[in-house]
Amino acid sequence: MINGQIRDKEVRVIGENGDQLGIMPIKEAMHLAQEAELDLVKIAPKAQPPVCKIIDYGKYRYELARKEKEARRKQKTVEVKEVRLSPNIDTNDLNTKVNNARKFLSKGNKVKVTLRFRGREMAHVHQSRHILDDFAGLVADIATVEKAPKLEGRNMSMVLTEKR
Repeated sequence: MINGQIRDKEVRVIGENGDQLGIMPIKEAMHLAQEAELDLVKIAPKAQPPVCKIIDYGKYRYELARKEKEARRKQKTVEVKEVRLSPNIDTNDLNTKVNNARKFLSKGNKVKVTLRFRGREMAHVHQSRHILDDFAGLVADIATVEKAPKLEGRNMSMVLTEKR
């Protein structure tokens, strides 16, 4: 609430440079704000009596928006990268996929490792789980298993995250 929107009888007033001006009637506080050509802004409505500050409201809103924008910019979004494997993958191909996963993990992303089954490979699903276990073992020094291997339709997948 600013200026005329404040309906309290008495308020605690803080000056433009942060000094306490004390508890005073709202009319006197409004008069002080008008003398300084600034706004009277209620900053703590739940306090007894409510706390108001004499500030430039436009500048105050601008500063808040800038701080919020800065906080959003510093926030890191975590992507989920996917590495696809097949049940009859060879050792060198698996090592290549492990290196890709390491690269993704080092950049702070999560890695979803998917083992895809096609055709008759569905008959040997239980024998292929060791591929995902081996994969997790190869990246165990930098990653932990966030979501254990689980069969979803024709895919078995697990999610890895970087160790903290």
